[in-house]
Formats: sequence, C-alpha cells, structure tokens
Amino acid sequence: MTGTTLTWQLLRDLKPSELDDAVGGWDEVSGRADSDRATTDRAMTAELRETQKSESARAALKRLERLSRNFQYLHTETGLIRTTLNGLASELAGPQRQLLQALEDAESLNFTVHVDGSVSYPAAVGETLLGQKEAPGGSARGSALLPLDVPELSEQPGFPGGRFDPNPNAARAQIIANSIARAVQSATEIDGRYARALSKLKAAKGLDVTKATLEDVYQDKAAVRSTADTYLRRGVPQDESPAERKEWWDGLTEEQRQEYLEVAPDLVGNLDGIPAVARDEANRNHLPVLIGTLERRGGDDAQTKLDALRGLQTKLSESSKVPVYLLGIGDEGNGRAIVAYGNPDTSRNVSAYVPGLQTKLNKDFVDETLQRGMDTAIGARGYDSSSAAIVWLGYDAPQDVDVMGKGDAERGAPAYNNFMEGLQATHENKDPHMTAIGHSYGSLTVGTASQQDGGIPGADDIILLGSPGTGVDKAEDLGVGKEHVFVGAAENDPVTKLPSKQQSVAGYLGLLVGGPPAAYVAGDIADQGDDDLYFGKDPASEAFGARRFQVDDGPRPILDHGGFDAHSQYFTPNKDAVSAENIAQIVAGDRKEMKWVEYR
Repeated sequence: MTGTTLTWQLLRDLKPSELDDAVGGWDEVSGRADSDRATTDRAMTAELRETQKSESARAALKRLERLSRNFQYLHTETGLIRTTLNGLASELAGPQRQLLQALEDAESLNFTVHVDGSVSYPAAVGETLLGQKEAPGGSARGSALLPLDVPELSEQPGFPGGRFDPNPNAARAQIIANSIARAVQSATEIDGRYARALSKLKAAKGLDVTKATLEDVYQDKAAVRSTADTYLRRGVPQDESPAERKEWWDGLTEEQRQEYLEVAPDLVGNLDGIPAVARDEANRNHLPVLIGTLERRGGDDAQTKLDALRGLQTKLSESSKVPVYLLGIGDEGNGRAIVAYGNPDTSRNVSAYVPGLQTKLNKDFVDETLQRGMDTAIGARGYDSSSAAIVWLGYDAPQDVDVMGKGDAERGAPAYNNFMEGLQATHENKDPHMTAIGHSYGSLTVGTASQQDGGIPGADDIILLGSPGTGVDKAEDLGVGKEHVFVGAAENDPVTKLPSKQQSVAGYLGLLVGGPPAAYVAGDIADQGDDDLYFGKDPASEAFGARRFQVDDGPRPILDHGGFDAHSQYFTPNKDAVSAENIAQIVAGDRKEMKWVEYR
C-alpha cells in the first residue's frame, strides 16, 4: 500500500498471507546469512588460523573476517526487515477487523457503503413530535477524529453526527461510517510509519562493513524498535510469574525469539523466567544501546554508570576461566547488573550472592564485586565442576546513613525472590542445589526475602557474611533449617560489631547520666549475652543457632590501619583462603573438608 492513497477497499482486500510470505522470505535470507557466517567463522576461519601461519594465510584471514562481517550485516538488516513486516501485519490486523465488522453490519442492515466511505440508509418509520412518521433515507459521512478503539461518545437515535434525523437508521449508519473512517485513518498512520522505517533499511555501497556501517545498523535497529514498539510489547508477560514467562518464551517460534533478542532485547533481558543463554544474548545486544543512552544523558551519575558499563563490556569480551552470562543490566536507581559465572540453567549447584553497603553500578562493582562471583565459581568448581555463581545487583543497596533502615532490604527482597523463582523455572534439572548468599547489608536483604510467603524459592542453603543481622533471631526462621544456615564473621569486621538499637539507646542514656563508663555498662546490660546486632540477633552467635565456619580475623580497623578491609575479604582466596574455601564447599554441596568455629 506504500505510495498509494489507502482506501477502505484496499484495507478490506489486504491479504495477511501475502505479508506472511514476505516475512518468511526475509527470514530465510536472514537465517541463511547467519548460517553462512557461522560456517565462515567455525570452519574456514578457525581451521585456517590453526593450520596456516604464512603471509598469504594472514591475508586470507582478513578477507574471511570481512566476509563474516558482511554476512552478519546481511543477517541483521534482513532480520530488521522481517521484524518490520511482522509489525506491519500485526498492527494492520486491528483496523482491518474493525473495517470488516463495519461492512458486515452495513450488509446486515441493507445499508450501502460508497467508494468514499459514506454510508447510505433506507427510509424508515421514526418518532417525531407529531408521532410516528415515515422518515426518508439519507447518507452518513464518517469522522476519524476519535481513535480506533474509543467507543462512540454519543450516537443517540435522532442525532447522528449532531444533526436531528428521526430515521432510526441514520444513527446506525453514522456509527458504521465512523468505524470505517477510523479504521482507514488508523491503517494509514500505521502504513506510513512502517513505510518510513522500511525506507531506511538500505545497504551501503561496497562490500566492506565499516564503523560507519555498524553505526548505521544501530540506528536502523533503533528505528525499527521505535516503529514496532506496540507489536513487540504485545503479549510480553511483564506481570506474570517466572514459570508463565518461561512457558511464553518456549511457545514462541525461533523467528519471534530472534526479534526480541536482536530488535527489542530490553523487553526480555531482565525478565526472570527467560533462559540464561537468551538473557545473556539480549543483554549483550542491549549493552551498547544503554551505553549510548548514558553518553547522551551526561552528569556525574550517568558518567559513573557509563564507566562501569564500559568496564563490564570489556570484561565480557575477554577470555575467562568460567563462561560469563549477563543476566540483567539497567540504569535505574543506583544501577543494575546481574552476572553469572557458569550457566545457572545447566549447573547442578547455583549460588546467588546479594552485595550490601555502598554497592552500586560503578568501577568498584566491576573490578571487585564481580571478582567475588568469579572466585566463588572457581572455588566451587574445584569440588564439583557443575557449579555456577551469580552476583545479583538487582536492587538499590544502601549507600550511607540509610544503611540503618530496612527499606532497601524490604524493596529488594521481592525482586530477589522473583529472580530465584526464575532460576527454578529455567533450570534444566528438576532439583538443583541452590545457595542464597548475603554479604553485609545483603544478608538483611536475604533474611527479609526468607520472610516472604514461601521463603526464598529453591534455596537449599543460606550463607551470611559480615552480617549486621538478618531481621530474625533464630537460624531456623530463615526457612531452610538451621543446619543449612552458614555464617562467616571476621573478628575485626566492624559491621559484625554494630550495637543493637537497644544497646545504642541504653548507651546514649548512660553517657548522659555518667559519661563513657556508664555508657559501656548500660550498653552491656541491654545486651547481656553480647549476641545482638542492629538488625536482630547476631547470626554468628550461639543463640542464633547457625553453623559458623572459620574465617581469617582480618586486619584490625585502627591498629592495623585496616578500616573495613576485614569486611571485604570473605570471598578472596589470596586474602582469606579459609573463608573462600568454606564458601566454595557450601556452594558445591560438598562440606566434608569444612573448618568450623566451636562455640565456647
């Protein structure tokens, strides 16, 4: 219809099957290009690189790499055409249904629809001020002022189009004429929007895919994404359970999955219940888009996140001892990033670590927090090679004084449980061994998650590290059985020494009455067992009832100028080998060599 004035006759005669055939053709071209690229990379390029070292071989490799880029470009652009045509067909279906219903109504009433869309109606007996009277027939011209899906505001018999007509057929004809006009108007807007998107999908001259060509690809993707937004969003189960999302994803065709992964990765990359491999592909595709968004936004917060995302992008491109999967990414709040070391859908053992105080999407997260996930995965694989470790920054961890409140944990807990439920839904084994790990304030988030209905989905074990409390007073209250709750607390970790609220109040009152000595005595009386922390009973205390494992004391905050170092080294083998090994054994489900702390 592009380039032609759209009429109701053209819309009526539109054959969706013809668009489907075109979609199938472009899909075939896109798939063939992708297959040819894979053949070029895996067979020709890989074999040549491994077997030939001559100058001619290097020249041939450059040509093959260019050929691979060309195939990739062809795969992407033809895929965009496929998505655009799919979106066009999907969106035109609504106006066409509206038109066909209007024509059917007209036929049933013996009305005549004219070439210009006006509707003629026959004479009929109508009510007038003088009683019933034969009213002549007439014609109604439609209005397209209202959207397609908005019902008639007032189409009372006798006032079709705002004018008096006692013929009851007049109002009915006006409704039909309006439906026709609105259907044509809506279809015209859709057709024009998609025509503009298709017109931009033109290959550059030449056979080499340059940097400018790749930038053009990004622009093309953005244009198609914007044009087909309604089509792509339709049906995505944003508010459903992870299991229902998994069922939806499994029910899509491969063509439909590729549309989401390549054109609308932002719609599925963060959806719990979508398989890890698909989430990883979607988020890697979305990462450059998110980086571009932050580059345009500017400001200190955007720059912090931008530096982190660039660092993450570099890490993802480097070779790794353990396969890396990007399960989530976002710039909302303090930033979001969920990174798995090892495939969580196929590994027998899976841990999900929640970081705490001052964690956000910044350079420290990329350089240090993610390394904890890598160290955990490597350690666990030393006991069971089928192990994966996840770093979950799916909430806003407290940054400063808000660490004294439970709000961040209460907001993060449902998101964490949804993520864990998603791991259950996508796992290829029926009963994987899953470990929830909370470090620092993250242990409160894990503890809060355990108090949600049903507890933490799938969790077999819970590890608490450097904890200021979990919000409960007994290990058994965490929902996995106290023998499956494990605690690591360094002697010189300041966070594990935070006074309870009762101690703080009593100490303050004692300070007012009798100075520092009285403050100490009052605080000690308030916590006679010395087993309370700010967020409840100390998880490392005998009263809490968890299994405490050995960790290094760590440097003293003041005497060794250690600051918070003892709070940050639980996962790090070269700083606390005992703790790292104990964590690895719990995650791997092999605790035979663990080293324990005996309560005195």
